[in-house]
Amino acid sequence: MTEVPDPHVLPATAVTNLRDLGGRRTADGGTVARGVVFRSGELSSDDVVDDPALAGLGIRTVVDLRTAAEREARPERVPRGASLVEVDVLADMPRAAATAAASLLSRPAALAEALDGADVAEQMRATYRRLVAAPAARAGYATLVRTVLDARGAPVLFHCTAGKDRTGWAATVLLLAAGVAEDDATEEFLAVNPAVRARFAPLLAQLEDAGGDPAVLTPFLEVRPDYLRAALDTVDDRFGSFDAYLRDGLGLGEVEVEALRRTLREH
Repeated sequence: MTEVPDPHVLPATAVTNLRDLGGRRTADGGTVARGVVFRSGELSSDDVVDDPALAGLGIRTVVDLRTAAEREARPERVPRGASLVEVDVLADMPRAAATAAASLLSRPAALAEALDGADVAEQMRATYRRLVAAPAARAGYATLVRTVLDARGAPVLFHCTAGKDRTGWAATVLLLAAGVAEDDATEEFLAVNPAVRARFAPLLAQLEDAGGDPAVLTPFLEVRPDYLRAALDTVDDRFGSFDAYLRDGLGLGEVEVEALRRTLREH
Protein backbone atom coordinates (compact mmCIF):
# COMPACT_ATOMS: atom_id res chain seq x y z
CA MET A 1 0.00 0.00 0.00
CA THR A 2 1.34 3.43 -0.97
CA GLU A 3 1.88 5.67 2.02
CA VAL A 4 -0.13 8.89 1.86
CA PRO A 5 2.16 11.95 2.08
CA ASP A 6 1.72 14.18 5.11
CA PRO A 7 0.08 17.34 3.73
CA HIS A 8 1.56 19.46 6.51
CA VAL A 9 5.19 18.70 5.60
CA LEU A 10 7.00 21.49 3.73
CA PRO A 11 10.22 20.41 1.97
CA ALA A 12 13.20 22.65 2.67
CA THR A 13 16.95 22.20 2.45
CA ALA A 14 18.06 24.63 5.16
CA VAL A 15 15.75 23.51 7.97
CA THR A 16 14.40 20.18 9.19
CA ASN A 17 10.89 19.30 10.32
CA LEU A 18 9.23 22.27 8.63
CA ARG A 19 5.44 22.05 8.89
CA ASP A 20 2.34 24.18 8.34
CA LEU A 21 -0.14 23.96 11.23
CA GLY A 22 -2.94 24.85 8.86
CA GLY A 23 -5.39 22.50 7.19
CA ARG A 24 -6.58 20.58 10.23
CA ARG A 25 -10.31 20.47 10.92
CA THR A 26 -11.74 22.02 14.05
CA ALA A 27 -14.27 20.26 16.24
CA ASP A 28 -17.09 22.51 15.01
CA GLY A 29 -16.41 21.90 11.32
CA GLY A 30 -14.05 24.81 10.65
CA THR A 31 -10.49 24.64 9.36
CA VAL A 32 -7.18 25.92 10.70
CA ALA A 33 -5.84 28.51 8.24
CA ARG A 34 -2.83 27.62 6.13
CA GLY A 35 0.09 29.98 5.78
CA VAL A 36 -0.37 31.65 9.16
CA VAL A 37 1.78 29.63 11.58
CA PHE A 38 4.64 27.26 10.83
CA ARG A 39 6.85 25.05 13.01
CA SER A 40 10.30 23.56 12.45
CA GLY A 41 13.60 22.46 13.90
CA GLU A 42 16.32 25.00 14.65
CA LEU A 43 17.38 27.63 12.13
CA SER A 44 21.15 27.33 12.48
CA SER A 45 22.26 26.84 8.87
CA ASP A 46 23.71 29.79 6.97
CA ASP A 47 21.47 28.71 4.08
CA VAL A 48 18.35 29.71 6.02
CA VAL A 49 18.73 33.34 4.99
CA ASP A 50 18.15 32.62 1.31
CA ASP A 51 16.39 29.25 1.37
CA PRO A 52 13.79 29.42 -1.44
CA ALA A 53 11.29 27.25 0.45
CA LEU A 54 11.38 29.56 3.46
CA ALA A 55 11.33 32.65 1.24
CA GLY A 56 8.18 31.35 -0.43
CA LEU A 57 6.37 31.24 2.91
CA GLY A 58 6.85 34.96 3.44
CA ILE A 59 7.76 34.52 7.10
CA ARG A 60 7.92 37.83 8.94
CA THR A 61 8.59 36.65 12.51
CA VAL A 62 10.66 33.77 13.90
CA VAL A 63 10.15 32.72 17.53
CA ASP A 64 13.13 30.82 18.94
CA LEU A 65 12.13 28.71 21.96
CA ARG A 66 15.66 27.46 22.70
CA THR A 67 17.82 28.07 25.75
CA ALA A 68 20.64 30.59 25.81
CA ALA A 69 23.12 27.70 25.79
CA GLU A 70 21.59 26.26 22.64
CA ARG A 71 21.65 29.65 20.91
CA GLU A 72 25.29 30.11 21.89
CA ALA A 73 26.23 26.68 20.54
CA ARG A 74 24.25 27.07 17.29
CA PRO A 75 23.46 30.73 16.59
CA GLU A 76 20.13 31.61 15.01
CA ARG A 77 19.70 32.49 11.35
CA VAL A 78 16.46 33.99 10.11
CA PRO A 79 14.94 34.18 6.63
CA ARG A 80 15.59 37.43 4.82
CA GLY A 81 13.10 40.09 5.93
CA ALA A 82 12.04 38.29 9.13
CA SER A 83 12.42 39.58 12.69
CA LEU A 84 13.48 37.41 15.62
CA VAL A 85 11.80 36.90 19.01
CA GLU A 86 13.82 34.91 21.56
CA VAL A 87 11.73 33.08 24.16
CA ASP A 88 13.48 30.63 26.48
CA VAL A 89 10.65 28.47 27.83
CA LEU A 90 13.15 26.59 30.02
CA ALA A 91 14.80 29.71 31.41
CA ASP A 92 14.16 28.68 35.01
CA MET A 93 15.92 25.35 34.52
CA PRO A 94 19.41 25.42 36.15
CA ARG A 95 21.88 26.86 33.63
CA ALA A 96 24.29 23.97 34.18
CA ALA A 97 21.62 21.48 33.13
CA ALA A 98 20.67 23.54 30.08
CA THR A 99 24.29 23.88 29.00
CA ALA A 100 24.90 20.16 29.47
CA ALA A 101 21.84 19.23 27.43
CA ALA A 102 22.93 21.50 24.57
CA SER A 103 26.46 20.09 24.45
CA LEU A 104 25.59 16.43 24.98
CA LEU A 105 23.42 16.30 21.86
CA SER A 106 26.61 16.54 19.81
CA ARG A 107 28.27 13.82 21.94
CA PRO A 108 25.96 10.78 21.82
CA ALA A 109 28.24 8.48 23.82
CA ALA A 110 28.44 11.00 26.65
CA LEU A 111 24.69 11.56 26.50
CA ALA A 112 24.03 7.81 26.63
CA GLU A 113 26.35 7.49 29.61
CA ALA A 114 24.61 10.38 31.37
CA LEU A 115 21.21 8.75 30.82
CA ASP A 116 22.26 5.17 31.57
CA GLY A 117 20.05 3.70 34.29
CA ALA A 118 17.72 6.69 34.29
CA ASP A 119 14.01 6.55 33.54
CA VAL A 120 14.36 8.71 30.45
CA ALA A 121 10.67 8.51 29.56
CA GLU A 122 9.73 9.81 33.01
CA GLN A 123 12.29 12.60 32.64
CA MET A 124 10.58 13.55 29.39
CA ARG A 125 7.15 13.50 31.02
CA ALA A 126 8.54 15.75 33.76
CA THR A 127 9.78 18.16 31.11
CA TYR A 128 6.30 18.32 29.61
CA ARG A 129 4.81 19.06 33.01
CA ARG A 130 7.34 21.90 33.31
CA LEU A 131 6.30 23.24 29.91
CA VAL A 132 2.79 23.71 31.29
CA ALA A 133 3.41 24.85 34.84
CA ALA A 134 6.84 26.50 35.14
CA PRO A 135 6.80 30.32 35.22
CA ALA A 136 9.29 30.73 32.34
CA ALA A 137 7.28 28.39 30.14
CA ARG A 138 4.00 30.12 30.90
CA ALA A 139 5.52 33.52 30.14
CA GLY A 140 7.22 32.19 27.03
CA TYR A 141 4.16 30.58 25.51
CA ALA A 142 2.15 33.70 26.29
CA THR A 143 4.71 35.68 24.29
CA LEU A 144 4.40 33.21 21.41
CA VAL A 145 0.61 33.49 21.41
CA ARG A 146 0.74 37.28 21.43
CA THR A 147 3.27 37.22 18.61
CA VAL A 148 0.86 35.14 16.56
CA LEU A 149 -1.88 37.64 17.40
CA ASP A 150 0.14 40.59 16.07
CA ALA A 151 -0.92 40.77 12.42
CA ARG A 152 2.10 42.94 11.63
CA GLY A 153 4.38 39.96 12.31
CA ALA A 154 2.51 37.27 10.40
CA PRO A 155 3.23 34.67 9.16
CA VAL A 156 5.08 33.28 12.19
CA LEU A 157 7.55 30.38 12.37
CA PHE A 158 8.36 28.94 15.80
CA HIS A 159 10.97 26.33 16.65
CA CYS A 160 13.24 24.82 19.29
CA THR A 161 16.13 22.45 18.48
CA ALA A 162 14.52 19.39 16.90
CA GLY A 163 11.05 20.91 16.74
CA LYS A 164 9.45 18.16 18.80
CA ASP A 165 9.01 18.97 22.52
CA ARG A 166 8.90 22.70 23.24
CA THR A 167 7.67 23.21 19.70
CA GLY A 168 5.26 20.29 20.03
CA TRP A 169 3.58 21.79 23.07
CA ALA A 170 3.40 25.19 21.34
CA ALA A 171 1.68 23.58 18.34
CA THR A 172 -0.75 21.79 20.66
CA VAL A 173 -1.63 25.02 22.45
CA LEU A 174 -2.32 26.82 19.17
CA LEU A 175 -4.36 23.98 17.68
CA LEU A 176 -6.50 23.54 20.79
CA ALA A 177 -7.01 27.30 20.96
CA ALA A 178 -8.20 27.18 17.34
CA GLY A 179 -10.79 24.57 18.30
CA VAL A 180 -9.09 21.41 17.04
CA ALA A 181 -10.11 18.28 18.94
CA GLU A 182 -7.56 16.81 21.32
CA ASP A 183 -7.16 13.63 19.24
CA ASP A 184 -6.36 15.67 16.13
CA ALA A 185 -3.92 17.88 18.03
CA THR A 186 -2.24 14.69 19.26
CA GLU A 187 -1.99 13.49 15.66
CA GLU A 188 -0.02 16.64 14.79
CA PHE A 189 2.14 16.18 17.88
CA LEU A 190 3.12 12.64 16.86
CA ALA A 191 3.44 13.38 13.14
CA VAL A 192 6.95 14.81 13.55
CA ASN A 193 8.48 11.46 14.53
CA PRO A 194 9.61 10.46 10.99
CA ALA A 195 11.47 13.76 10.54
CA VAL A 196 12.90 13.66 14.06
CA ARG A 197 14.11 10.08 13.67
CA ALA A 198 15.73 10.94 10.35
CA ARG A 199 17.47 13.90 11.94
CA PHE A 200 18.88 11.86 14.82
CA ALA A 201 19.70 8.70 12.82
CA PRO A 202 23.37 9.74 12.29
CA LEU A 203 23.76 10.43 16.00
CA LEU A 204 22.37 7.00 16.91
CA ALA A 205 24.60 5.35 14.28
CA GLN A 206 27.60 7.13 15.77
CA LEU A 207 26.65 5.83 19.20
CA GLU A 208 26.23 2.28 17.92
CA ASP A 209 29.60 2.42 16.14
CA ALA A 210 31.14 3.40 19.48
CA GLY A 211 29.64 0.30 21.09
CA GLY A 212 26.73 2.07 22.77
CA ASP A 213 23.07 1.10 22.89
CA PRO A 214 20.86 3.43 20.81
CA ALA A 215 17.82 2.26 22.78
CA VAL A 216 19.07 4.26 25.76
CA LEU A 217 18.57 7.49 23.81
CA THR A 218 15.41 6.61 21.92
CA PRO A 219 12.94 7.98 24.52
CA PHE A 220 14.88 11.26 24.48
CA LEU A 221 14.90 11.57 20.70
CA GLU A 222 11.24 11.06 19.81
CA VAL A 223 7.77 12.11 20.91
CA ARG A 224 5.29 9.73 22.49
CA PRO A 225 1.59 9.97 23.37
CA ASP A 226 2.30 9.77 27.09
CA TYR A 227 4.57 12.82 26.90
CA LEU A 228 1.73 14.97 25.61
CA ARG A 229 -0.67 13.27 28.02
CA ALA A 230 1.55 14.40 30.90
CA ALA A 231 1.21 18.00 29.70
CA LEU A 232 -2.55 17.79 29.17
CA ASP A 233 -3.08 16.17 32.58
CA THR A 234 -1.03 18.95 34.15
CA VAL A 235 -3.31 21.50 32.45
CA ASP A 236 -6.32 19.82 34.05
CA ASP A 237 -4.69 19.30 37.45
CA ARG A 238 -3.20 22.77 37.74
CA PHE A 239 -5.78 24.93 35.96
CA GLY A 240 -8.94 22.83 35.65
CA SER A 241 -9.37 23.14 31.88
CA PHE A 242 -7.57 24.25 28.74
CA ASP A 243 -9.56 27.49 28.64
CA ALA A 244 -8.46 28.19 32.21
CA TYR A 245 -4.85 27.45 31.21
CA LEU A 246 -5.07 30.11 28.52
CA ARG A 247 -6.60 32.56 30.99
CA ASP A 248 -4.82 31.80 34.27
CA GLY A 249 -1.69 30.05 33.01
CA LEU A 250 -0.80 32.28 30.08
CA GLY A 251 -2.62 35.35 31.33
CA LEU A 252 -4.68 35.86 28.19
CA GLY A 253 -7.82 37.96 28.34
CA GLU A 254 -11.09 36.83 26.82
CA VAL A 255 -10.62 39.23 23.92
CA GLU A 256 -7.19 37.76 23.21
CA VAL A 257 -8.47 34.17 23.36
CA GLU A 258 -11.24 34.94 20.88
CA ALA A 259 -8.86 36.90 18.64
CA LEU A 260 -6.43 33.96 18.66
CA ARG A 261 -9.20 31.62 17.60
CA ARG A 262 -10.14 33.92 14.72
CA THR A 263 -6.52 34.44 13.68
CA LEU A 264 -5.86 30.70 13.44
CA ARG A 265 -9.01 29.77 11.50
CA GLU A 266 -10.03 30.15 7.90
CA HIS A 267 -12.68 32.82 7.37
